[in-house]
Amino acid sequence: MIIRTAVEADIHAILAIYNEAVLHTVATFDTVPRTLEQQQQWFQLHGTRYPVLVAELGGIVVGWASLNPYSDRLAYERTSELSLYIHHDFRGQGIGKKLMDQVLKAGKEAGLHTVLSRITEGNDSSIYIHREFGFDYIGVMREVGFKFDRMLDVILMQKML
Repeated sequence: MIIRTAVEADIHAILAIYNEAVLHTVATFDTVPRTLEQQQQWFQLHGTRYPVLVAELGGIVVGWASLNPYSDRLAYERTSELSLYIHHDFRGQGIGKKLMDQVLKAGKEAGLHTVLSRITEGNDSSIYIHREFGFDYIGVMREVGFKFDRMLDVILMQKML
């Protein structure tokens, strides 16, 4: 498996992995699949400060991770929010850990200071991997999302790079 910086040619694979999560999981609170145009705009917002990495296996993108701008207010420019998604056929194989390791290193090299994660209740594997990488639990937002006919809590975790 290769972990590398994403390029524009990866946007289709990133989009397919993300939209599967939109439709079938609570890992994202998007409820409508993104369009290719939306995903291209998202990709353009990252640049060198906010890395986007992909995991490639046999020439196929099987997962991706990004550090996203937390806010457009300038005082937050060294703070990011983590996204990490694995293709449903490749979950549970350690790909997420490798992506997490590399995206955190890339964020530190880019000059980021803080990484935040919002994790939907019940996503124990995500909480576990965050704890393994030194994220601290900082709180919970109660019933802030409505998806699949129920209100959901979101756990907040933070790591200082």
